[in-house]
Amino acid sequence: MLAQNQAPLLAALKANASRLHAPFYTPGHKQGKGIAQPLAELFGEAVFRADLTELADLDNLFAPQGVIQAAQQLAAQVFGAKQTWFLVNGSTCGIEAAILATCGVGDKIILPRNVHSSAIAGLILSGAIPIFIHPEYDSVLDIAHSVTPEAVKSALEKHPDAKAVLIVYPTYYGICGDLRAIASITHEYNIPLLVDEAHGAHFAFHPQLPTPALTAGADLTVQSSHKTLGAMTQASMLHIQGNRIDSDRITKALQLTQSTSPSYILLASLDSARQQMALHGEELMSRTLQLADIARTRINHIPKLSTPFLTPQPSPGFFTFDQTRLTVTVSDLGLTGFVAEEILDQKLGVTAEFSSRQHLTFIISLGNTAADIEQLIQSFITLSQISPQKKTPISWDNLPRLDIPVQISPRQAFFSPTETIPLEKTSDRICAEIICPYPPGIPLLMPGELITKQSLEYLQQIQALGGFITGCADTNLTTLKVVK
Repeated sequence: MLAQNQAPLLAALKANASRLHAPFYTPGHKQGKGIAQPLAELFGEAVFRADLTELADLDNLFAPQGVIQAAQQLAAQVFGAKQTWFLVNGSTCGIEAAILATCGVGDKIILPRNVHSSAIAGLILSGAIPIFIHPEYDSVLDIAHSVTPEAVKSALEKHPDAKAVLIVYPTYYGICGDLRAIASITHEYNIPLLVDEAHGAHFAFHPQLPTPALTAGADLTVQSSHKTLGAMTQASMLHIQGNRIDSDRITKALQLTQSTSPSYILLASLDSARQQMALHGEELMSRTLQLADIARTRINHIPKLSTPFLTPQPSPGFFTFDQTRLTVTVSDLGLTGFVAEEILDQKLGVTAEFSSRQHLTFIISLGNTAADIEQLIQSFITLSQISPQKKTPISWDNLPRLDIPVQISPRQAFFSPTETIPLEKTSDRICAEIICPYPPGIPLLMPGELITKQSLEYLQQIQALGGFITGCADTNLTTLKVVK
């Protein structure tokens, strides 16, 4: 049995990259010999020697029996899973596979309104019918938190024939709902709890971080190892535990959603990231938490700046939060988050993960340094000294929470002929695209849902208050795409 200080896939790739032989297999560049010089100068030669295919010693991702199997078993041990799959198409393919493995055409799945687009893709691929529940929304901060246990319970009482529940944990802002309670409620119906834990791969490695999804009772979780750990972009993992998930169906679903030419460089980065965290995870996370605490403390002392998530809020949708995720409220400077992000990036050399109307959010991870944190703080000091613009108070408190009727499945809407018509003529038509107003950053309309007079009025209110619309082809919202 292998130990956690070993990295079997990484070791096999290193050995094969250095083996002298005449290559007559893909890829066409033949270990870098055919790579264009500008690319070779940018990346160096070593990476191309390791860009190999399914050689005998390197195993097969879709039927692993060698080093990939060993690497996945080591990952399962570290993350507390019964079985783990390496993903080279990002967490997107894992979420799609999770839905495909648990839901068929016409099956119901309960999920938050603010799911990632990969979940919508999973609905289209599977033909499942979404039962959406609204996450808790903080109208003061313009931030959607988690769904509550009560909302999940209510949805299951109305739809006891649902085949699965899917939860986002944590949110993009690092907010975590009460996953233990949600798992308990879900399991009363003997159905699996699926978790989009894309931003929580690091939770297993420090007691000050939120409880990992598997520990909290999830049956399946998908983690973007590249987002918060040391894997390369697009490298993720899918974990399952218990007996509510059919592992064979996961394997078959991943064969549909993953490339048949997986990158061994990405796979080896997953093996290496697991080894790194197994050996040094708590130490690395302690340092990361310390850096985040320094940033949060010092930024809170800068006039007109604040970090809203200092402690868990007294709210069912905000059970705990990830302290390595730093959100800074800039609205008291008279700036939107979008303007602040542009200033920091283009003039001060600091790049945020994303911006929203009032905030900037930063991911602080094991790769950040004390120098990064100091530059972040100094940049905010500079930003605070910019002459403030006139601030217009905006209130979202009176915006309604709409329940939009589903007319046809997202799959039917996706494959139906569509047409683009003026906004004022879309009432009582079936939507064919995702309409997502900011705030609150939650899709108002999705493919297959009926466009009502109330939903159109809601969109117009958002625009009148200074919000904006994403997801649709016409961001000015003069037209919408509908099913023909």
